Amino acid sequence: MPKDTIHQTQKVTPSAPEIAVKSSQFSRRPTITPPKPRRDISTPSIALGEIPNLQILNEKGEVSDPAHEPKLESAEHLKIYRAMILARKLDTRMLTMQRQGEMGTFAPGMGQEATQVGQIYPLLQKDWFSPSYRSFGAQLWRGWTIEGLMLLWNGYADGFNIPDGVNDLPFSIVIGSQVATATGVAMGLKRQKDNAVVVTNFGDGAISQGIIGESFNFAAVDKAPIVFVCENNGYAISMPVQKQTGADFLAGRSLGYGIPSMRVDGNDILAMIVAMNGAVDRARRGEGPTFLEAVTYRMSLHTTADDPKVYRKDEEVEYWKTRCPIARYEKYLINKDLLSIEAIEKIATECEQEVLAGRERFRELAKANPRVVFDYMYQTLPAELQEQKQEYLNKLDRKETDQ
Repeated sequence: MPKDTIHQTQKVTPSAPEIAVKSSQFSRRPTITPPKPRRDISTPSIALGEIPNLQILNEKGEVSDPAHEPKLESAEHLKIYRAMILARKLDTRMLTMQRQGEMGTFAPGMGQEATQVGQIYPLLQKDWFSPSYRSFGAQLWRGWTIEGLMLLWNGYADGFNIPDGVNDLPFSIVIGSQVATATGVAMGLKRQKDNAVVVTNFGDGAISQGIIGESFNFAAVDKAPIVFVCENNGYAISMPVQKQTGADFLAGRSLGYGIPSMRVDGNDILAMIVAMNGAVDRARRGEGPTFLEAVTYRMSLHTTADDPKVYRKDEEVEYWKTRCPIARYEKYLINKDLLSIEAIEKIATECEQEVLAGRERFRELAKANPRVVFDYMYQTLPAELQEQKQEYLNKLDRKETDQ
């Protein structure tokens, strides 16, 4: 990932919140001039518009774009800040638990808190979210419990149970597959005519999957109420984004499908909120999908089975720490007299205690039941598996008797 800021990478003025590139700018059926002479064919130029960039807070926590600074109440700012801190506390605690053998392999999201919280901030209870596997911050905001997420990543099927009243889909490990499902949900919601919207996210690695393009096409043709969010965190495991594309950005991928796009500073929570507000409102008005490329950085591991030191330098990570979304937002809130050093420490302590309480609830629930391992593959168990199940249960009975 180059060290350029968003504005340095793309010399484009930030767009208005309602998304500057309009669908009407794209010629869906260009008129083709009859060939003269026979081997020549001329096509009219196609106006693709511009790909706007949006950054409101720079890495120093200063407002770089006052025109688009959202007008949020003080309590709302603190709620957002607390959600980002809680996401990071959960992330770091689960990493400790995994290293101690108390948690399975999972995908840390450190450094992507603004992208995660910002992308689902505008959603209403009736709206839907289809996450990738690196979405703790978004899931906590949506109503998932700490113990539920811990159960999920420790291999318990109960962890996949969607909380009551939450319109979320379970994530998929198959890269990009959740995007097609989300598109189908959005197409269905359009026919229900209740103005509900779907948000789905995926990484820069997933955008190389064909299923993303297929989802773009279905959503564009149907004008489905969906927002596609690419969390461009620089690496698809060890593959840097520069080796996945010859372009300097990913935001242009949707234009050929007739979907307007925006490139957002994904470490800027205010920019994420403004961009998502515009995209969600656009979908709710029946104007179809929008694609956002959120430029962020994975400051930790791809998963706990990964060693990023093999493929990236410490200096790169140190540079991106200076662009940390939480530190940036803290500076902004301090400058607005909404946060103090004492308040920062208090919120951090409260969030840590909340995570520890969730860990204790997880420990109470995480009781393995080896007797159910045959129960969820078939509605009616085949005869040969019935025999294996009985033999297995007999062995468990003998083991329990011996104890």
